[in-house]
Amino acid sequence: MRLLVSAIMGLLTFLYPLAVFFGREYLEPWKIAALLIVLLLVRLAASYSVKHWSTPLLVGGIGYCLFAMWSNQLGTLLFYPILVNGLMLLIFGWSLFSPPSLIERLARLQHPDLPPEGVIYTRHVTQIWCGFFIINGTLAWITAFWCSLEVWSLYNGLIAYVLMGILFAAEYLVRIRTQKHVR
Repeated sequence: MRLLVSAIMGLLTFLYPLAVFFGREYLEPWKIAALLIVLLLVRLAASYSVKHWSTPLLVGGIGYCLFAMWSNQLGTLLFYPILVNGLMLLIFGWSLFSPPSLIERLARLQHPDLPPEGVIYTRHVTQIWCGFFIINGTLAWITAFWCSLEVWSLYNGLIAYVLMGILFAAEYLVRIRTQKHVR
């Protein structure tokens, strides 16, 4: 049940750019930030009893939303995707300097006896994700500062997720072709 609640809250959180785009007509910015806080608190509560890698991300998001509520400016709401990419970069990047890498930890859930080449592979995948978060965060920054709300919403609410899905799929296909333990 906890996983289902976390998944539903995660999906609703992904819809944040659309909530900002459509909600701006009906809600003050602080109310949109308050709605996001509720979603993040539910996700945090759902993952509380488990030491979960997303906890710093959720706490950072809640802190940001408190600031957005205080500022009550629509422009402040546009920085959330930048924050998420920055925190994801910190989490993934930190794991490169404090092994095992995050992707290795995830891989060991299915393959506890990960061979040495698997460890190297997962480290490379973690580095690729770090690169993705740098590029995606930069594009989120560009759309927040220099683009219309429509472009910001399109990129952060759709295109970024499509790019993430393409990276997931590409990595999965490469893993199937190169890793014997996956077959």
